[in-house]
Amino acid sequence: MGILIKIAINAVALWVAAWLLPGISFGAGKFGSKFATVVLVALVFGLVNTVVKPIAKLLSFPFIVLTLGLFTFIVNAFMLQLTEWISGPLGLSFTIDHFFWDAVLGALVITVVSMILHWVIPDRDE
Repeated sequence: MGILIKIAINAVALWVAAWLLPGISFGAGKFGSKFATVVLVALVFGLVNTVVKPIAKLLSFPFIVLTLGLFTFIVNAFMLQLTEWISGPLGLSFTIDHFFWDAVLGALVITVVSMILHWVIPDRDE
């Protein structure tokens, strides 16, 4: 049940980012509806964050320390960009226009929305 809540939180956070930022968008892909696309992209985003993000944070640790943690937003933007790159071949219509402004601001929005939703809906596993 916890994994479904995390996917739902990711889906809401991604949708809010796409709603607020004109450079991030979803479309109806192979799977029919925009809702299905958002949920499947959230699943891909969760997998990318689970598998790739720890490695990226380890490799960028000196930059994270040097910038007092602000480089974490660049790592998060890279995870978002990687999600877009993986979503294309899977038939999911998820696009980010520009890396720096759209992906970094999108990562900031996703972080804030996820943090708020985790406060409202606490994880029962932890």
